[in-house]
Amino acid sequence: MAATSGIGVSPKLTSVFSDAVETKNVRFIKVIIQDETLVSVASLPVVKSLHEDLVQLQEYLEDKEPCYVLARLDDPPSEWLAISYVPDYANVRNKTLYASTRSSLTKSLGSTVFTDSLFATCKADLTPEAYEAHKRHQAAPKPLSAREQEMENIKAAEREAGNSYEGSNARKNHVGQRVGLSWSSEAEDAVKGLGSRKDSRIVILKIEPSTELLELVSFADATVDDLSSSIPSDEPSYVFYAWTNPYSQAGGDVVFIYSCPTASPVRYRMLYSSAAVSTYLAAKDFLADTGSIFPLATKRTETSDPAELDEAFLKAGLNYDGPAGAIVNSNGARQDDLAKPSFAKPKGPARRR
Repeated sequence: MAATSGIGVSPKLTSVFSDAVETKNVRFIKVIIQDETLVSVASLPVVKSLHEDLVQLQEYLEDKEPCYVLARLDDPPSEWLAISYVPDYANVRNKTLYASTRSSLTKSLGSTVFTDSLFATCKADLTPEAYEAHKRHQAAPKPLSAREQEMENIKAAEREAGNSYEGSNARKNHVGQRVGLSWSSEAEDAVKGLGSRKDSRIVILKIEPSTELLELVSFADATVDDLSSSIPSDEPSYVFYAWTNPYSQAGGDVVFIYSCPTASPVRYRMLYSSAAVSTYLAAKDFLADTGSIFPLATKRTETSDPAELDEAFLKAGLNYDGPAGAIVNSNGARQDDLAKPSFAKPKGPARRR
Protein backbone atom coordinates (compact mmCIF):
# COMPACT_ATOMS: atom_id res chain seq x y z
CA MET A 1 0.00 0.00 0.00
CA ALA A 2 1.29 3.48 -0.88
CA ALA A 3 2.26 5.72 2.03
CA THR A 4 0.14 8.80 2.69
CA SER A 5 1.58 12.27 3.21
CA GLY A 6 -0.53 13.16 6.26
CA ILE A 7 -1.66 16.42 4.61
CA GLY A 8 -5.22 17.36 5.54
CA VAL A 9 -8.06 19.37 4.02
CA SER A 10 -8.46 23.02 5.01
CA PRO A 11 -11.76 24.17 6.55
CA LYS A 12 -12.25 26.53 3.58
CA LEU A 13 -12.00 23.69 1.06
CA THR A 14 -14.47 21.63 3.08
CA SER A 15 -16.92 24.53 3.08
CA VAL A 16 -16.46 25.28 -0.65
CA PHE A 17 -17.02 21.65 -1.60
CA SER A 18 -20.08 21.28 0.68
CA ASP A 19 -21.66 24.36 -0.90
CA ALA A 20 -20.90 23.04 -4.39
CA VAL A 21 -22.52 19.69 -3.61
CA GLU A 22 -25.63 21.42 -2.26
CA THR A 23 -26.10 24.09 -4.93
CA LYS A 24 -25.12 21.94 -7.92
CA ASN A 25 -23.97 25.02 -9.85
CA VAL A 26 -20.19 24.47 -9.61
CA ARG A 27 -18.47 22.43 -12.35
CA PHE A 28 -14.79 22.48 -11.28
CA ILE A 29 -12.91 23.13 -8.04
CA LYS A 30 -9.14 23.47 -8.38
CA VAL A 31 -7.20 22.25 -5.33
CA ILE A 32 -3.47 22.63 -4.54
CA ILE A 33 -1.21 21.81 -1.63
CA GLN A 34 -0.19 25.01 0.16
CA ASP A 35 1.60 25.20 3.49
CA GLU A 36 1.09 21.47 4.05
CA THR A 37 -2.69 21.85 3.56
CA LEU A 38 -5.15 21.14 0.77
CA VAL A 39 -6.79 24.41 -0.27
CA SER A 40 -9.13 25.52 -3.06
CA VAL A 41 -7.81 28.24 -5.37
CA ALA A 42 -10.51 28.44 -8.07
CA SER A 43 -14.10 27.44 -8.78
CA LEU A 44 -15.70 27.32 -12.22
CA PRO A 45 -19.48 27.29 -12.76
CA VAL A 46 -21.56 24.79 -14.69
CA VAL A 47 -22.13 26.23 -18.16
CA LYS A 48 -22.96 23.33 -20.44
CA SER A 49 -22.12 19.63 -20.28
CA LEU A 50 -18.93 18.36 -18.63
CA HIS A 51 -17.64 17.44 -22.06
CA GLU A 52 -18.02 21.05 -23.26
CA ASP A 53 -16.98 22.69 -19.97
CA LEU A 54 -13.58 20.95 -20.07
CA VAL A 55 -12.49 23.59 -22.60
CA GLN A 56 -12.60 26.35 -19.97
CA LEU A 57 -10.47 24.26 -17.59
CA GLN A 58 -7.40 24.49 -19.83
CA GLU A 59 -6.44 28.08 -18.79
CA TYR A 60 -6.38 27.07 -15.11
CA LEU A 61 -3.77 24.34 -15.64
CA GLU A 62 -0.02 25.03 -15.56
CA ASP A 63 2.67 23.15 -17.45
CA LYS A 64 4.89 22.43 -14.42
CA GLU A 65 2.61 22.76 -11.39
CA PRO A 66 0.47 19.80 -10.20
CA CYS A 67 -3.02 20.19 -8.82
CA TYR A 68 -6.25 18.34 -8.20
CA VAL A 69 -9.50 19.15 -9.97
CA LEU A 70 -12.85 18.11 -8.56
CA ALA A 71 -15.33 17.89 -11.46
CA ARG A 72 -19.10 17.52 -11.16
CA LEU A 73 -20.56 14.83 -13.46
CA ASP A 74 -23.68 15.35 -15.55
CA ASP A 75 -25.51 12.12 -14.82
CA PRO A 76 -26.16 12.12 -11.98
CA PRO A 77 -25.03 15.61 -10.91
CA SER A 78 -24.62 14.42 -7.33
CA GLU A 79 -21.51 12.42 -8.32
CA TRP A 80 -18.01 13.77 -8.86
CA LEU A 81 -14.87 12.96 -10.84
CA ALA A 82 -11.52 13.28 -9.03
CA ILE A 83 -8.82 14.47 -11.43
CA SER A 84 -5.16 14.22 -10.45
CA TYR A 85 -3.09 16.51 -12.68
CA VAL A 86 0.66 15.90 -12.28
CA PRO A 87 2.62 17.20 -15.32
CA ASP A 88 5.65 15.31 -16.57
CA TYR A 89 7.72 18.49 -16.07
CA ALA A 90 6.85 18.83 -12.37
CA ASN A 91 9.74 18.29 -9.95
CA VAL A 92 10.09 14.89 -8.29
CA ARG A 93 9.18 16.16 -4.82
CA ASN A 94 5.86 17.55 -6.01
CA LYS A 95 5.09 14.39 -7.99
CA THR A 96 5.64 12.30 -4.87
CA LEU A 97 3.71 14.70 -2.63
CA TYR A 98 0.62 14.83 -4.86
CA ALA A 99 0.64 11.08 -5.44
CA SER A 100 0.69 10.35 -1.70
CA THR A 101 -2.02 12.93 -0.88
CA ARG A 102 -4.62 11.94 -3.51
CA SER A 103 -6.47 9.40 -1.34
CA SER A 104 -6.52 11.78 1.66
CA LEU A 105 -8.33 14.39 -0.42
CA THR A 106 -11.21 12.16 -1.53
CA LYS A 107 -11.56 10.43 1.85
CA SER A 108 -11.74 13.72 3.72
CA LEU A 109 -14.42 15.13 1.42
CA GLY A 110 -16.42 11.90 1.28
CA SER A 111 -15.34 8.95 -0.84
CA THR A 112 -18.89 7.97 -1.78
CA VAL A 113 -19.47 11.04 -3.98
CA PHE A 114 -16.35 10.37 -6.08
CA THR A 115 -17.46 7.64 -8.46
CA ASP A 116 -14.68 8.05 -11.03
CA SER A 117 -11.07 9.15 -11.17
CA LEU A 118 -8.76 10.36 -13.91
CA PHE A 119 -4.97 10.80 -14.00
CA ALA A 120 -3.45 13.40 -16.31
CA THR A 121 0.19 14.24 -17.07
CA CYS A 122 -0.43 17.08 -19.55
CA LYS A 123 -3.20 19.46 -20.63
CA ALA A 124 -4.00 17.24 -23.61
CA ASP A 125 -5.19 14.55 -21.18
CA LEU A 126 -8.03 16.86 -20.07
CA THR A 127 -9.58 17.81 -23.40
CA PRO A 128 -13.12 16.77 -24.38
CA GLU A 129 -11.65 14.18 -26.74
CA ALA A 130 -9.42 12.73 -24.02
CA TYR A 131 -12.36 12.48 -21.62
CA GLU A 132 -14.42 10.63 -24.24
CA ALA A 133 -11.54 8.18 -24.69
CA HIS A 134 -11.45 7.73 -20.90
CA LYS A 135 -15.17 6.89 -20.81
CA ARG A 136 -14.79 4.38 -23.67
CA HIS A 137 -11.95 2.74 -21.78
CA GLN A 138 -14.08 2.53 -18.64
CA ALA A 139 -16.94 0.93 -20.57
CA ALA A 140 -14.77 -1.52 -22.50
CA PRO A 141 -14.66 -5.14 -21.28
CA LYS A 142 -11.60 -6.11 -19.30
CA PRO A 143 -8.94 -8.07 -21.23
CA LEU A 144 -9.25 -11.81 -20.57
CA SER A 145 -6.88 -14.72 -20.84
CA ALA A 146 -7.79 -17.56 -23.21
CA ARG A 147 -9.15 -19.59 -20.28
CA GLU A 148 -11.17 -16.66 -18.90
CA GLN A 149 -12.58 -15.94 -22.36
CA GLU A 150 -13.65 -19.58 -22.72
CA MET A 151 -15.43 -19.44 -19.36
CA GLU A 152 -17.16 -16.21 -20.38
CA ASN A 153 -18.36 -17.88 -23.59
CA ILE A 154 -19.70 -20.83 -21.61
CA LYS A 155 -21.54 -18.53 -19.18
CA ALA A 156 -23.01 -16.61 -22.11
CA ALA A 157 -24.18 -19.87 -23.67
CA GLU A 158 -25.79 -20.88 -20.37
CA ARG A 159 -27.59 -17.54 -20.10
CA GLU A 160 -28.80 -17.83 -23.69
CA ALA A 161 -30.07 -21.33 -23.02
CA GLY A 162 -31.82 -20.10 -19.87
CA ASN A 163 -29.88 -22.42 -17.57
CA SER A 164 -28.00 -21.58 -14.38
CA TYR A 165 -24.68 -23.15 -13.53
CA GLU A 166 -24.98 -25.71 -10.73
CA GLY A 167 -21.51 -27.26 -10.78
CA SER A 168 -21.24 -30.82 -9.51
CA ASN A 169 -24.90 -30.82 -8.45
CA ALA A 170 -25.93 -30.39 -12.08
CA ARG A 171 -23.78 -33.35 -13.10
CA LYS A 172 -25.26 -35.45 -10.31
CA ASN A 173 -28.78 -34.57 -11.43
CA HIS A 174 -28.09 -35.58 -15.02
CA VAL A 175 -26.51 -38.88 -14.09
CA GLY A 176 -28.34 -39.90 -10.96
CA GLN A 177 -31.86 -38.90 -11.98
CA ARG A 178 -31.45 -39.43 -15.71
CA VAL A 179 -32.69 -36.00 -16.56
CA GLY A 180 -32.26 -35.80 -20.31
CA LEU A 181 -33.71 -34.89 -23.67
CA SER A 182 -36.97 -35.87 -25.23
CA TRP A 183 -36.75 -38.38 -28.07
CA SER A 184 -38.65 -38.25 -31.32
CA SER A 185 -40.46 -41.52 -32.15
CA GLU A 186 -38.22 -41.98 -35.23
CA ALA A 187 -35.03 -41.66 -33.16
CA GLU A 188 -36.29 -44.09 -30.51
CA ASP A 189 -37.43 -46.68 -33.08
CA ALA A 190 -34.12 -46.49 -34.93
CA VAL A 191 -32.08 -47.20 -31.79
CA LYS A 192 -34.38 -50.06 -30.81
CA GLY A 193 -33.99 -51.50 -34.30
CA LEU A 194 -30.21 -51.74 -34.00
CA GLY A 195 -30.44 -54.85 -31.84
CA SER A 196 -32.78 -56.82 -34.08
CA ARG A 197 -30.26 -58.01 -36.69
CA LYS A 198 -26.69 -59.29 -36.72
CA ASP A 199 -25.26 -56.80 -39.16
CA SER A 200 -23.48 -53.44 -38.99
CA ARG A 201 -25.80 -50.45 -38.99
CA ILE A 202 -25.54 -46.85 -37.88
CA VAL A 203 -27.98 -44.43 -36.26
CA ILE A 204 -27.09 -40.73 -36.17
CA LEU A 205 -29.03 -38.36 -33.90
CA LYS A 206 -28.98 -34.60 -33.47
CA ILE A 207 -30.48 -32.17 -30.94
CA GLU A 208 -32.92 -29.54 -32.12
CA PRO A 209 -31.74 -26.59 -29.91
CA SER A 210 -35.05 -24.74 -29.85
CA THR A 211 -36.99 -27.72 -28.47
CA GLU A 212 -34.13 -29.86 -27.06
CA LEU A 213 -35.60 -32.83 -28.92
CA LEU A 214 -33.44 -35.70 -30.16
CA GLU A 215 -34.13 -36.18 -33.84
CA LEU A 216 -33.09 -38.89 -36.31
CA VAL A 217 -30.57 -37.79 -38.94
CA SER A 218 -29.96 -41.14 -40.64
CA PHE A 219 -30.35 -44.90 -40.15
CA ALA A 220 -28.46 -47.08 -42.60
CA ASP A 221 -26.24 -50.08 -43.13
CA ALA A 222 -22.58 -49.15 -42.67
CA THR A 223 -19.37 -51.11 -42.50
CA VAL A 224 -16.65 -50.00 -40.13
CA ASP A 225 -14.84 -48.51 -43.14
CA ASP A 226 -17.91 -46.33 -43.86
CA LEU A 227 -18.13 -45.06 -40.29
CA SER A 228 -15.97 -41.92 -40.54
CA SER A 229 -17.61 -40.66 -43.72
CA SER A 230 -21.12 -41.22 -42.37
CA ILE A 231 -20.82 -38.84 -39.40
CA PRO A 232 -21.22 -35.04 -39.81
CA SER A 233 -17.86 -33.27 -39.62
CA ASP A 234 -19.19 -29.74 -39.02
CA GLU A 235 -21.64 -30.18 -36.14
CA PRO A 236 -22.03 -32.35 -33.00
CA SER A 237 -24.00 -35.58 -33.11
CA TYR A 238 -24.73 -38.75 -31.17
CA VAL A 239 -23.98 -42.01 -33.01
CA PHE A 240 -25.10 -45.54 -32.14
CA TYR A 241 -23.20 -48.03 -34.25
CA ALA A 242 -24.14 -51.72 -34.28
CA TRP A 243 -20.72 -53.17 -35.09
CA THR A 244 -20.38 -56.80 -36.11
CA ASN A 245 -16.93 -57.90 -34.98
CA PRO A 246 -15.02 -61.06 -33.99
CA TYR A 247 -13.74 -59.58 -30.73
CA SER A 248 -16.99 -59.54 -28.75
CA GLN A 249 -18.38 -62.66 -27.09
CA ALA A 250 -21.80 -61.74 -28.53
CA GLY A 251 -20.39 -61.34 -32.04
CA GLY A 252 -20.85 -57.59 -32.00
CA ASP A 253 -21.54 -54.47 -29.97
CA VAL A 254 -23.67 -51.37 -30.11
CA VAL A 255 -21.13 -48.56 -29.69
CA PHE A 256 -22.18 -45.10 -28.47
CA ILE A 257 -20.08 -42.33 -30.06
CA TYR A 258 -20.31 -38.68 -29.03
CA SER A 259 -18.90 -36.65 -31.91
CA CYS A 260 -18.17 -32.97 -31.31
CA PRO A 261 -15.98 -31.28 -33.95
CA THR A 262 -13.75 -28.54 -32.56
CA ALA A 263 -15.38 -25.92 -34.80
CA SER A 264 -18.79 -26.47 -33.16
CA PRO A 265 -20.32 -23.39 -31.44
CA VAL A 266 -19.81 -23.25 -27.67
CA ARG A 267 -23.56 -23.39 -27.01
CA TYR A 268 -23.91 -26.64 -28.96
CA ARG A 269 -20.84 -28.15 -27.28
CA MET A 270 -22.38 -27.36 -23.88
CA LEU A 271 -25.76 -28.81 -24.88
CA TYR A 272 -24.44 -32.05 -26.34
CA SER A 273 -21.88 -32.59 -23.57
CA SER A 274 -24.44 -32.16 -20.76
CA ALA A 275 -26.91 -34.60 -22.37
CA ALA A 276 -24.47 -37.31 -23.50
CA VAL A 277 -24.78 -39.51 -20.40
CA SER A 278 -28.57 -39.35 -20.23
CA THR A 279 -28.79 -40.18 -23.96
CA TYR A 280 -26.55 -43.21 -23.44
CA LEU A 281 -28.62 -44.42 -20.47
CA ALA A 282 -31.89 -43.97 -22.34
CA ALA A 283 -30.56 -46.01 -25.28
CA LYS A 284 -29.42 -48.69 -22.87
CA ASP A 285 -33.00 -49.01 -21.59
CA PHE A 286 -34.40 -49.11 -25.14
CA LEU A 287 -32.07 -51.94 -26.17
CA ALA A 288 -32.73 -53.88 -22.96
CA ASP A 289 -36.50 -53.62 -23.50
CA THR A 290 -36.24 -54.98 -27.05
CA GLY A 291 -33.85 -57.85 -26.17
CA SER A 292 -31.00 -56.59 -28.33
CA ILE A 293 -28.76 -59.22 -29.94
CA PHE A 294 -25.72 -57.00 -29.45
CA PRO A 295 -25.09 -55.46 -26.02
CA LEU A 296 -24.52 -51.72 -25.63
CA ALA A 297 -20.78 -51.32 -25.00
CA THR A 298 -20.04 -50.19 -21.46
CA LYS A 299 -17.34 -47.82 -22.70
CA ARG A 300 -18.54 -44.66 -24.42
CA THR A 301 -16.45 -43.26 -27.27
CA GLU A 302 -15.83 -39.58 -27.89
CA THR A 303 -14.17 -37.83 -30.81
CA SER A 304 -13.58 -34.29 -32.03
CA ASP A 305 -12.69 -35.50 -35.53
CA PRO A 306 -14.95 -38.14 -37.13
CA ALA A 307 -12.21 -38.86 -39.70
CA GLU A 308 -10.25 -40.75 -37.03
CA LEU A 309 -13.00 -43.33 -36.53
CA ASP A 310 -11.96 -46.70 -37.93
CA GLU A 311 -11.64 -50.29 -36.72
CA ALA A 312 -8.40 -49.60 -34.86
CA PHE A 313 -9.99 -46.65 -33.06
CA LEU A 314 -12.99 -48.70 -31.95
CA LYS A 315 -10.79 -51.62 -30.85
CA ALA A 316 -8.66 -49.33 -28.71
CA GLY A 317 -11.71 -47.61 -27.22
CA LEU A 318 -13.31 -50.93 -26.26
CA ASN A 319 -10.06 -52.62 -25.18
CA TYR A 320 -10.25 -54.97 -28.17
CA ASP A 321 -6.57 -54.57 -28.88
CA GLY A 322 -5.64 -58.25 -29.00
CA PRO A 323 -5.87 -60.80 -31.85
CA ALA A 324 -9.20 -61.71 -33.36
CA GLY A 325 -9.08 -65.09 -31.61
CA ALA A 326 -9.25 -63.37 -28.22
CA ILE A 327 -12.74 -62.35 -27.14
CA VAL A 328 -13.99 -60.12 -24.40
CA ASN A 329 -16.81 -61.09 -22.06
CA SER A 330 -19.58 -58.81 -20.82
CA ASN A 331 -17.43 -57.58 -17.94
CA GLY A 332 -14.70 -56.32 -20.27
CA ALA A 333 -12.20 -59.04 -19.30
CA ARG A 334 -10.31 -60.77 -22.11
CA GLN A 335 -10.76 -64.51 -22.58
CA ASP A 336 -8.20 -66.21 -24.82
CA ASP A 337 -9.06 -69.36 -26.79
CA LEU A 338 -6.01 -71.25 -25.57
CA ALA A 339 -5.66 -71.88 -21.88
CA LYS A 340 -2.57 -70.23 -20.43
CA PRO A 341 -0.71 -71.56 -17.40
CA SER A 342 -1.31 -69.59 -14.26
CA PHE A 343 1.46 -67.40 -12.97
CA ALA A 344 3.83 -69.32 -10.68
CA LYS A 345 5.17 -67.36 -7.77
CA PRO A 346 8.96 -67.76 -7.58
CA LYS A 347 10.45 -69.30 -4.49
CA GLY A 348 12.02 -66.98 -1.98
CA PRO A 349 15.64 -67.15 -0.89
CA ALA A 350 16.65 -69.96 1.47
CA ARG A 351 16.59 -69.08 5.16
CA ARG A 352 19.97 -68.63 6.83
CA ARG A 353 20.85 -70.76 9.78
